[in-house]
Amino acid sequence: MKFHIALMGIAIYLLFWDKLPNWGNWFKSLINALPQPLQALYGQWTCAYCSGFWIALGLHAMTGLWTIPALASPPEYMGFLGAPAGWFLDALATATLIYTANMALKALGLPILKARLMRESAADATPIKLAA
Repeated sequence: MKFHIALMGIAIYLLFWDKLPNWGNWFKSLINALPQPLQALYGQWTCAYCSGFWIALGLHAMTGLWTIPALASPPEYMGFLGAPAGWFLDALATATLIYTANMALKALGLPILKARLMRESAADATPIKLAA
């Protein structure tokens, strides 16, 4: 199993669904300028698994990389359905990795954020002076 497409996929997912919407209004304006069907797709593909599947298919088409290289050579009895089935199954596997990575990053993010907030509040606290 190779993780190249999953790593690129989680990076693309984080960029388009977690980061760009928070970098000012220009991205939201860009999304609003899209035709209504594309706006609807962007709104519906917030799930890392769903968008990860399509990201994986696109990355596979652009790079030729496989998450599971064995799917590149389907059995002969599958005939002309072998190649599309391989792409489909590989994209599903990659989407699962993208979803897992997204969930792991969110799970790690909460304790990190909590520790940061605690550290900042401790630094902002003024020392209490006791009367002598």
